[in-house]
Amino acid sequence: MDALILGLYALCVWLIFFKFKWLPWNTTSMVIVITIPVVALTLMILLLNVFAPSSADVRVIKPVVNVVPQVGGRVLEVPVEPNRLVKKGEVLFKIDPTPYELAVKGLEAQLANAEASSRELEEQLGGAGGGLAAARGSVQQAEARVHEVQAKLDFTLKRVEDNRELVRRGAGDRFALETAETDAKTLMAQLETARGVLAQSRGNEVQAAASERQVRQRIGGKVGNVYAPVAQVRAQLDNARWQLSQTTVVAPSDGYAINVQLRAGSFTAAFPITPAMTFVENTYQVIALYNQNELHQIDPGNEAEFVLPVIPGKVFKAKVDSIIWAQGQGQSLISASLPTTGTAPVPPGRFPVKLTVDPRDADIFLPAGAIGQGAIFTEHLAFLHILRKVLLRVSAKTDYLILKLH
Repeated sequence: MDALILGLYALCVWLIFFKFKWLPWNTTSMVIVITIPVVALTLMILLLNVFAPSSADVRVIKPVVNVVPQVGGRVLEVPVEPNRLVKKGEVLFKIDPTPYELAVKGLEAQLANAEASSRELEEQLGGAGGGLAAARGSVQQAEARVHEVQAKLDFTLKRVEDNRELVRRGAGDRFALETAETDAKTLMAQLETARGVLAQSRGNEVQAAASERQVRQRIGGKVGNVYAPVAQVRAQLDNARWQLSQTTVVAPSDGYAINVQLRAGSFTAAFPITPAMTFVENTYQVIALYNQNELHQIDPGNEAEFVLPVIPGKVFKAKVDSIIWAQGQGQSLISASLPTTGTAPVPPGRFPVKLTVDPRDADIFLPAGAIGQGAIFTEHLAFLHILRKVLLRVSAKTDYLILKLH
């Protein structure tokens, strides 16, 4: 662009001073002719760098996922092809599911046993409740029998006292007295028996209540409405089924499996330090790195453009999403020593500006790690933006040139 402007300026000078000779070519005109482009180009470049700053380091960044299986085992199949587009949910590789299938079957049997045990406990609780009710009924009967015998005994003892008084006065029948005394002794024996039965019934009641409490305690632990042993086995079964499902590893998103060295027959483990393969997502993020003093006029929403040599001739439209106000230079490492800055000042770092690609260009494939150049157009001095856009388009066209001698 600078060369084009200088060429047009030189043509104007030639027409004015040499072709048509409208002005004389002397020392004064020579100084003016030389000074004007120097001052104008200098001012233009300074204003462009402030209000349409460019970056020679525009990068395409893609998320990288280290694919680590959730379970370990022998690899049966690796259907994914490296460096080929894979859709989300497509199979990357499969692990031998046999041990996990056996674990699921074993836990299914344990679950059936636990559910049967829970039903048995419920039946035992019903039987224990019936036994407790029967024991309480026996206690009530024994208490009633004791009260009955006690009442008869009291009445008989009263008759004995009355007969004794009559016999002492000579008006009673001694045979009636002896009969009353015999009846009293019989009732006393019956009372002792009734009291023994009552004590035994109360003991049976205590034992039945203890049995019922034991059954209630065994079935008392619940998770929600499910008995604890059943809930525990169900949780283990769910985990075993989940592990079985993890023997088939699928793509986490649309992307590419890079550097696939996993082969059928190899063993893989659920260990984050040793991923099975590397997966690069198809979504990308574009950032432009700028020096610190180039950012003060940039705001989110500003228009931006960038070019990438990997796609020569293409100018990508974008907008400023945000400025990432952080870099590694702003972090101190944890150490027992004082920070070392060196004998010279620390060179100023650059801050990344995140760009959002225009929807019409968002579906174009951009490789991870592609580096190009771009510019951001602020809201000031819009007439200068055309110069920066022309420069970008010229740069995009020159990307077609492959300048090497071999």
